[in-house]
Amino acid sequence: MRWDIFCSIVDNYGDIGVCWRLAKQLTREHGIKVRLWVDQPSVAAKLIPGLDPTLATQQVAGVDVCRWSSPFPPVEVADVVIEAFACELPETYLHAMQDRRPVWINLEYLSAESWVDDFHAKPSIHPQLGLTKHFFFPGFTPACGGLLRENHLLAERSRFQQSKVSQAAFWHGLGIMPNQAYTISLFCYPQAPVNSLLEAIAQTDQPVLCIIPQGPSADHAMQWLDAHPTQDRLRIATIPFLSQEQYDQLLWACDLNFVRGEDSWIRALWAGKPMIWQPYLQDEDTHLVKLEAFLQRYCQDSPSDLAIHMMAAHRAWNRHGFTPSAWQAVLAALPSWQRQAQTYAEHLAKETDLAAKLVIYCKKFF
Repeated sequence: MRWDIFCSIVDNYGDIGVCWRLAKQLTREHGIKVRLWVDQPSVAAKLIPGLDPTLATQQVAGVDVCRWSSPFPPVEVADVVIEAFACELPETYLHAMQDRRPVWINLEYLSAESWVDDFHAKPSIHPQLGLTKHFFFPGFTPACGGLLRENHLLAERSRFQQSKVSQAAFWHGLGIMPNQAYTISLFCYPQAPVNSLLEAIAQTDQPVLCIIPQGPSADHAMQWLDAHPTQDRLRIATIPFLSQEQYDQLLWACDLNFVRGEDSWIRALWAGKPMIWQPYLQDEDTHLVKLEAFLQRYCQDSPSDLAIHMMAAHRAWNRHGFTPSAWQAVLAALPSWQRQAQTYAEHLAKETDLAAKLVIYCKKFF
């Protein structure tokens, strides 16, 4: 079977991050021939090691990565067509689907909201072409489409976290010496109250190493550090853009991970480490509704005192920012939060993963 995945990169790396992970997993674990159509290969190259953005088509990690150009080239329609995040298929390809009648999947964004259960796998008929599109919702319950998770991910994570040699080699490769500081990774949108976090860290007693990918957030943090030369509690390390495998290891190695959007959010959950999520900013504070829906699931089996701290930390990061006392409460909660994070990852891993659920669902049509 051949599957086509269409990915339009909007303004961040989440879309291509999810699509590239899915394409690799379908190829490696399910033996499916996958073409990944990308409209901005130069951006995709940051996440796909070895990708040459000048080529129209090439194979990377067993996946055929193709440039989604306009006009779209005449190609044979695949057996399964995935339209990632409502990106809208090329018109010529869409019309060619009338003869082939593939399974057409609209892969939606991840949400913890309860309404997702009711809309998962619902069909919609194209008004002109009569083709059926199936809406596939990733999610946190058995009634949804599952979460992206490779078969051996948690075992690889455990081996890494139990090996001081592997962790030392990882930090050495980044040129970082964590020493005795708390290590936090910081990956956020520009709206995040970064100043409040840095100021709170600087005013508490525990030393912190903050690791930030190169970009606007890192530049902003370094400017703050330059303006506060007398503080000695906070160190900032900027790192180059990491491969997905390296980023997983960063999440596994840190004491606390600030993540955003979808791809890094999922990977932070599988890391089994304390995490604070920043959803994509939306009008009318819709993102806060999504945040609260996630917090209800994330904290539902936690001791009440821990749940209070976990929720407060997320709300602070997505609203007014941290105070020194709020940051101190986060650090104090980390040991119990660590245990809860591992338990929650194991709980989620009991469900079938997204790629497997997609394969099972699509096989019904053949």
